[in-house]
Amino acid sequence: MTEVTKRILVTGGTGLVGRAIEKVVADGEGRPDEEWIFVSSRDADLTSSSETKALFERHKPTHVIHLAAMVGGLFKNIRSNLDFWRTNIHINDNVLHSAHETGVQKVVSCLSTCIFPDKTTYPIDETMIHNGPPHSSNFGYSYAKRMIDVQNRGYSEQHGRRFTAVIPTNVFGPHDNFNIEDGHVLPGLIHKVYLAKQSGSALTVWGTGKPRRQFIYSLDLARLFLWVLREYNEVEPIILSVGEEDEVSIREAAEAIAEAMEFRGELVFDTTKSDGQFKKTASNAKLRQYLPGFQFTPFRKAVKETCAWFNANYANARK
Repeated sequence: MTEVTKRILVTGGTGLVGRAIEKVVADGEGRPDEEWIFVSSRDADLTSSSETKALFERHKPTHVIHLAAMVGGLFKNIRSNLDFWRTNIHINDNVLHSAHETGVQKVVSCLSTCIFPDKTTYPIDETMIHNGPPHSSNFGYSYAKRMIDVQNRGYSEQHGRRFTAVIPTNVFGPHDNFNIEDGHVLPGLIHKVYLAKQSGSALTVWGTGKPRRQFIYSLDLARLFLWVLREYNEVEPIILSVGEEDEVSIREAAEAIAEAMEFRGELVFDTTKSDGQFKKTASNAKLRQYLPGFQFTPFRKAVKETCAWFNANYANARK
């Protein structure tokens, strides 16, 4: 019988990405020498240093995937930039410092493409994170996430720790936050299409529909997280994304959802609502150097699977 040598603690373990990792591990990607522990805010308040330390001492992880964060869509960020900054700074500092103090061998934290400078050239890559201010709509969240990279470098230089971070593009999939007001664009659109279909009304999409995004399916991201945890040894972050050629507009995303949900109504674009950043095209060249053959789930197939999950789990998913 194989001895367990890795105890992997996943913070934010009941969220979109945590559930995806749990599924991928359960479906055969886990290894006999690994024990996986998925925790949520019910297990510890990570804004509290004492609760975070107690969590680490209780589970004694050798490895950590750090997903826990205060997150939200464009409009929630605009309303609460200070809250996003303070909450995430506390969470990240507590998790990384507890990991250091308890001798964790490796931490993989999750960043976001919204941390990149607003005024930049495209495609963005891993070297450009700190080259200028992020978009003003979510500066609190963005700066807090950037500081993980700063802290990782500090723990590496001062203590020799292997703490790193990944930068996914727009993640979507089962167990997403489908709240129309506060969720991200794709799950919000899925919920809106569902309601428009029920009521027989038009689908109203906020903004012009012209902004472009790279969407990554949560199950693809989960597989890449396992690779980073096991094989990627740089402190510098790595972008986890589909290629630039797979970028889609918000209009195209709405049309894909309408097709998957068999919605036959009209699409209306409310141009009084903000578009946010027009695009934030990311290069996955570094990822492709490591994993040239990685197969991403085609966008429309992933949308169809996510819509099917939402329909089957509507009572809980809509909350």
